[in-house]
Amino acid sequence: MSEIGLTSKMFVKDVMSSPVVTLDEFVTSNKVAKIMAKNALGCVIVTNKIGKPVGIITERDLVQRVLAKNLVPDAVEAKSIMTSPLVTISPESTVTEAAKQMNSLNIRRLGVIYKGSLNGIVTSKDVLGVMPELIEIIQEKTLIDCSTEIDQNTDIPSASMSGYCDNCDIYSENLKLINGENVCDDCRTDLEE
Repeated sequence: MSEIGLTSKMFVKDVMSSPVVTLDEFVTSNKVAKIMAKNALGCVIVTNKIGKPVGIITERDLVQRVLAKNLVPDAVEAKSIMTSPLVTISPESTVTEAAKQMNSLNIRRLGVIYKGSLNGIVTSKDVLGVMPELIEIIQEKTLIDCSTEIDQNTDIPSASMSGYCDNCDIYSENLKLINGENVCDDCRTDLEE
């Protein structure tokens, strides 16, 4: 399959957002909110004095840890409302691995770390955005694999099945796979002529 340029894997580096907006851990929550609003962001990464990512602040963190508690935004530092530690993933990991990690930890964002440095961020929205493409790739791979197997095994009789004909969209109890399509007896006769 790789010889025709089709791969069934998509990597985090292909869908992540980069660069990431980072803020110092001593910045006030008011400034965090302003930067998120100005840049239309759902989150920012919090870094320590040496620039190492130590946590994340999301819109939800601001609502639950500042607004819901009726705290003064100018008096609350990022380090006190961030979610820490920052959960990370490698850019070489697959999108499927990222989705599984987010699901198992019940989170929607992962920091992408490459060689010890923050390289980007991948969100559940990024993953959902590529799922239709991944499904199409898997369908193409299956179709190619099935066609190749049938071509290589000419001594195996073609099994019939029921369903809708790919050519005329009419239901048939006797569909056969021809050139990668399930066709009924009538369409099969038309194709042979």
